[in-house]
Amino acid sequence: MLTHLNEINGIPDAIISMYMSKRTWTRQLEEDIRGLCHDVLDYSGRIRLNAEKQKLEIFSRWMDTLIKWGRKHNTMLRFIDLSITVEGLHRAGQDDWDAHAKRFDNRIIRTSTRLAKFKYEMSEWYQDKILPTDLALREVGIAIPPEVFIDGQKYIKAVNGYIKEGFQENLDAKRGLYMLCIPSNFIFKINLTEWAHVYKERQESGHSNPEVKQCCESIASQLESCHQQFNRGLFLEILN
Repeated sequence: MLTHLNEINGIPDAIISMYMSKRTWTRQLEEDIRGLCHDVLDYSGRIRLNAEKQKLEIFSRWMDTLIKWGRKHNTMLRFIDLSITVEGLHRAGQDDWDAHAKRFDNRIIRTSTRLAKFKYEMSEWYQDKILPTDLALREVGIAIPPEVFIDGQKYIKAVNGYIKEGFQENLDAKRGLYMLCIPSNFIFKINLTEWAHVYKERQESGHSNPEVKQCCESIASQLESCHQQFNRGLFLEILN
């Protein structure tokens, strides 16, 4: 299972938001903030390797202030969007992640068990822990009949079981036999404030499935590697 932090968007907007409440905003200040962020950040919202030291120092001060106030006034941090792709989380874990769809503003699309075919697949976490019945019988040399008749009706062998003749290529019928260990890919977007809630629920010290915890902690590590202010301490402190 792999996670990919694709982009962090909206940091300039979040910084600018700090200057609105007390009327210290000016259009010139906004243009200066956007210009400096453009010089310091690349297209994905990461720090440029060749960014000027002086500009980095200014940017870091802005970020520190943003995080200081954003912990409590979390609307500021809602301006920051995260784009993340997850590769190979097992389907049951995908269902757990889907439980937070409202936090994503429903911005999540995953591999469909209705539109895609699966074989005897399982996520990496399950590969040395379980063995589907079909594969177990094959390993011990027990032949699995290609078809069976029950009450005069013919059923054709499929992955993990049998499907009634005439429906053996029907994707809706096939997915009824899929196991929850099958790997699922998905992409989602979430703002930083809502991410903090997901982190609190799915972090290593929680009660989620181990692979879901791995997914959560991997994303958290990538966020902190991009911006030191986006760390686990912050995620636990943001009010949401």
